[in-house]
Amino acid sequence: MDTATSSNASGLRSALFGQAGMTTEQAADYLGIKPITLRTWRCNKRYTIPFIKVGGRIRYRKEDLDAWLESRTVGAQRGVSA
Repeated sequence: MDTATSSNASGLRSALFGQAGMTTEQAADYLGIKPITLRTWRCNKRYTIPFIKVGGRIRYRKEDLDAWLESRTVGAQRGVSA
């Protein structure tokens, strides 16, 4: 395994099992929705919120959730004052 692959695998393990990875319940709480809503969106592919799946375990990275929220922002542009 080369260094880049090893580093990527290490990052995935960290996201899946470490504090960086949120469960569906934690991610739903972070987004302000119910876990069943997040599960439905994931299964129906309603929204493309990135997640990691290994076996039956689903984990979300905080930075992915933040990026998704940013992509859903409607209104004034960032950094522009009124």
